[in-house]
This record gives sequence, C-alpha cells and structure tokens, in this order.
Amino acid sequence: MTLPNFITIARLLAVPLIVWLVIEERYTACLVLFILAGISDALDGFLAKQFGWSSVLGSYLDPIADKALLVSVFLSLGTRGAIPAWLIVLVVSRDILIVGAVVLASILGRPIKMKPLWVSKFNTAAQIVLVATSLALKAGTHDLAPVVQSLVIVVAGLTVGSAGAYLVDWVRHMAGVDEQSKEPGA
Repeated sequence: MTLPNFITIARLLAVPLIVWLVIEERYTACLVLFILAGISDALDGFLAKQFGWSSVLGSYLDPIADKALLVSVFLSLGTRGAIPAWLIVLVVSRDILIVGAVVLASILGRPIKMKPLWVSKFNTAAQIVLVATSLALKAGTHDLAPVVQSLVIVVAGLTVGSAGAYLVDWVRHMAGVDEQSKEPGA
C-alpha cells in the first residue's frame, strides 16, 4: 500500500466526522477539516504522480473518497438549510446518472473508460467552493449569503452542463462514433 493510498483512506475515514460536525453545528471545525481533506486530495495526487506511487487501488479509492466527501457534506448541509434541496437532488442525480450510464454500457458490452471532462472538473471545483463558503457562512465568519446564492447558480449550471457533456460522450461511445474518429484517415 502506497503513501497516497493511506492519505486517501484517511480522507475517506474523515467523512463521518465531517458529517457529524455539520449535524452538531460545529461549522468552524468542519470547515477546517474540510479544507484539510481538500489539501489531502491534492497531496495524494501530487505524491502519486511525482514519485510514481500511482496504484490501481488508488485509482479507485481517490474518486470514491472525493464523491463520498462531497455528497455527504452536500446532504448534511442540506439538512441544515445551507444548500437548497433542489441543488442536492440535481448534483446527486447527475452522479447517479453517470454511474448508471457506465454500468449500462458495460452490461451492453461497450465498457467505457471514464475520464473526467473539463466541465466536470470546474463543476467539482465550484462544488468545493460552495461547500467551503456555506460552512464559512454557517460559522458566522462573514456575511457570505450573496456569494453562496451566486455559487448555487454556478454549481447548478455546471452540473447540468457536465451531465449534458457526459451524455453526449456516452451516446457517441455507444454509437461507435468515438472509435470511427480514431481510425486512420478519418
């Protein structure tokens, strides 16, 4: 087991604590732990690439830890009214649709190698900023309500945009269009 894998597992194990901190309304501590989790995500990726410590286990664990963290914090903040329920439904539905499309493609004998799209990376970044800003607002550090409201709109737009982009990629893949464009002379 590599050092990046241990860091990823620690991030995954921090998820229940972060959720508990939200439920207990200890937003400052939660914000600090959420930021540390974000730093750990960057650190494990850096170490894996810089020192050649990438692993098959890490390639599965890292996105699972990231999704577990974001979805759990979104849901728990939703119970506290910090993030609107409709946005949580939108974000979680997008994730379920992506996983469902990958599973369906595999069942139909057309497995997909998942690669994050740029719009999806921006979406994840916006979700992280929304969570951190919502936690800071709940902690009472600043009046960030207008910023949170703007971020909700940004996250909603990026979530719909990334779902659409993945859908287009999936349809192209299932139709065999992606293979045709890779043929010589195409």
